[in-house]
Amino acid sequence: MDTFLKHDSGQAGATRFEAAGLRWRAEAPGGADVVTIVDESPGRLGTRRLTEGAPGAADAEAFGRALARTHAAGAPHLGCHPAGWSGDGFMGRASLPLRDAAPPRPGAGWAPSGGASGSWGDFYAADRVLPYLPAAVANGSVDRDGDRALHALAERLTEGVLDHPQPALVAGPAARLHGDLWGGNVLWAVAGRVRCTLIDPAAHGGHAESDLAQLAVFGAPHLERIVAAYDEVSPFAPGRPERVGLHQLHILLVHAALFGGGYGCRAVAVAALYL
Repeated sequence: MDTFLKHDSGQAGATRFEAAGLRWRAEAPGGADVVTIVDESPGRLGTRRLTEGAPGAADAEAFGRALARTHAAGAPHLGCHPAGWSGDGFMGRASLPLRDAAPPRPGAGWAPSGGASGSWGDFYAADRVLPYLPAAVANGSVDRDGDRALHALAERLTEGVLDHPQPALVAGPAARLHGDLWGGNVLWAVAGRVRCTLIDPAAHGGHAESDLAQLAVFGAPHLERIVAAYDEVSPFAPGRPERVGLHQLHILLVHAALFGGGYGCRAVAVAALYL
């Protein structure tokens, strides 16, 4: 069997976190396929190497429905880690804040590290927006005005005015997210037919719309069919198109913190839409 090998490469535990996320997502009944783990040892992860093909609209629709079922498998709370892992995780070379505890009552304010935030807005501001600003400011991709705008958005988030329901099939407080669902982590594998297979998760409990929004950051084949098929089996709350930018903010800020360049300006422009 041809195997793709990854190593921690200076991030102790990164491959173990990835493996925990793959297993956690694979547990979802009828959910989206994830790459098969064939070798796991300290500091190393081997997965089955896939042969890629070109997806059609029907393949994209099948993925949309499967992703809805993965999200519906749920998570205990916003920011929770995948089963088999404790502590913060990883999103590429960036740290991913995760929470061990069940959430306090909504509106209780930002929880300290290690506890869970209450509302989605609390969680998103405290753990998905603000942690990446210092690095983005330091590398110049976010200027002082942009920093103020993003902090102002964080305040609006914590007020709860931007909160919105999960899609219909997500019965609990959080969906079971891939967490880093840009197009490069979506492989269209040929196995009798073309099937979407997901790799490199930054798995955690969050809002289901975040995964869909990340797919749109750099594009994905037949994205409109993925979203439509998802909505057919697990309808979104009204207004999802207007929330795409809000849910893209996390991945944009991660890129701004890691790579600088235009990602910071793009994040600031998105933030301005919600002020």
